[in-house]
Amino acid sequence: MKLALRIAWRFLTSSKGQTILIILGIAIGVSVQVFIGSLIAGLQQSLLDTAIGRSSQITISPAERGERIADYELIVDDIKATEPEITAISPVADSSGFIIADDSTFPILMRGFQFETAEGIYKFNDAIIEGSLPSGDEVILGKEFVEEASLEPGDQVTVQTPWGDKRDLVVSGVFDLGVTNLNKNWALAEISLVQSIFEFGDEVTAIESQVADVFTADVISDRIATTLPDNLKVENWKVLNASLLSGLNGQSISSLMIQIFVLVSVILGIASVLAISVSQKSRQLGILKAMGIRDQVASLIFLLQGFILGIFGSIVGVVFGLGLSYAFTKFALNPDGTPVIDLYIDPQFILLSAFIALLSATLAALIPARSSSRLSPIEVIRNG
Repeated sequence: MKLALRIAWRFLTSSKGQTILIILGIAIGVSVQVFIGSLIAGLQQSLLDTAIGRSSQITISPAERGERIADYELIVDDIKATEPEITAISPVADSSGFIIADDSTFPILMRGFQFETAEGIYKFNDAIIEGSLPSGDEVILGKEFVEEASLEPGDQVTVQTPWGDKRDLVVSGVFDLGVTNLNKNWALAEISLVQSIFEFGDEVTAIESQVADVFTADVISDRIATTLPDNLKVENWKVLNASLLSGLNGQSISSLMIQIFVLVSVILGIASVLAISVSQKSRQLGILKAMGIRDQVASLIFLLQGFILGIFGSIVGVVFGLGLSYAFTKFALNPDGTPVIDLYIDPQFILLSAFIALLSATLAALIPARSSSRLSPIEVIRNG
């Protein structure tokens, strides 16, 4: 083993230019894998954050329209105890209504939350741009809504139910959830206030939740459904966002195909260069075999060359790939100066890419290794 390693290193250092070119070839392949993989992962994470990052990923609601959920606290407690992958769960009381401000009437969706538990889903504290979360007879409105209605924190508005009941409320603040439709149509208040205004009693209209791994939402929702009574249904974001899920799968497949083609080209390049190296070193190999080196050792020399090239190529490639990913976030910017796609680093993916490159470089050396084992020392020396 030590002898084969010394000879392999000697062969590599005797042709420094060739060795550097092979390492650069491997490095380019690895850097493309790291860059494309990180770019697609960052894009997917950005799309997920925008689409479902501040929304319910698993929602429990009545099976029949117009019904509500009684004993919701027992359901919430049961899910917390049996589903550790649920990171946040909160009841919500929803109803359509109207807000009257300065003789103008605006349709709204009144949403009542337990803000302490709903924070894990909607991150309301981060969304507040003015004022504070509501308490008591207060309501917080979206940025687009207050602009259209010419309101500001401290103003008084009137909430009217579809059957004509009214309640005067004070605007506690302004939020921006990053989605114009939500900012324009949602009015947020404490759950008890919405229950009182719309006469829900102690019932809610839905139970919303988020999970640690968004791609397991369908599996978790199926498990939850088996524990619920027949008058309740469970929906998950995958069903409600089928087109988004299809787009994410398409991105993942295209990224995988690009990485496979890059990997194949790297393998072919290494195999062809090492095959030429066998021909170039045939005289030295013939002499070594005549001196007693076995065929297995001759093969091991080229396998070790592939392994060494893979190590250096992987290291350089990871550095190049991370540098390229970082540079992309600095040059590809939105008009407001933020990156088009945030830098997303997955250590497991990077280590896997480096390992695959190392394994591929070693396997690429199999063909020249077999060729070296078949060299006849007598014929090599006789032919010069």
